[in-house]
Amino acid sequence: MRVLLVALLLIAGPLQAKEIAGVMVQEIVKTDSGKELSLNGAGIRSKFFMDIYIAELYMQRPGSTVEQILASTGERWIVMHFLYEEVSKDKLVDGWVEGFAGNTKPEDLVALQERIDRFNAMFVDVKKGDRIILAYDPDKGTVVTIAGEVRGVVEGKDFNDALLLIWLGDKPISKKLKAELLSYSE
Repeated sequence: MRVLLVALLLIAGPLQAKEIAGVMVQEIVKTDSGKELSLNGAGIRSKFFMDIYIAELYMQRPGSTVEQILASTGERWIVMHFLYEEVSKDKLVDGWVEGFAGNTKPEDLVALQERIDRFNAMFVDVKKGDRIILAYDPDKGTVVTIAGEVRGVVEGKDFNDALLLIWLGDKPISKKLKAELLSYSE
């Protein structure tokens, strides 16, 4: 069912959208449970002057601070729309490892390590146009979908909070992207 929903979201023309790097970013997405998530912010992850992907943060209750985002108990998604020709599984996993290590307290990292390892094992090489959706549902955990295929679920809000800190933490992958993801205003 999730694959069908994701496919419909990707092909359906949104009523409200904004364009980033030639990609239409939806203002609202619907979850499997029928809830609407609003775009909290979006921006481009660049590295060495190359655009790698567009990151989009969707929230049930948008917020403009990291504290508001982490305090949220509703559904939330990070969508990564790849712009670069190909990003290898190894590069993705290296990025996750670095992001978790840079933004998670050492004792929390130890407690999360088994789930981080399962998460990392879900990844494959991605190509331009592929999307990774990291959909947090409080009843299930973080559902990982890559190029329309559900790859697995990692339980726990603590895991999803640590995952979001890769973009929103004290040592985000990009300060500019962090600001763009937190660009929600009422």
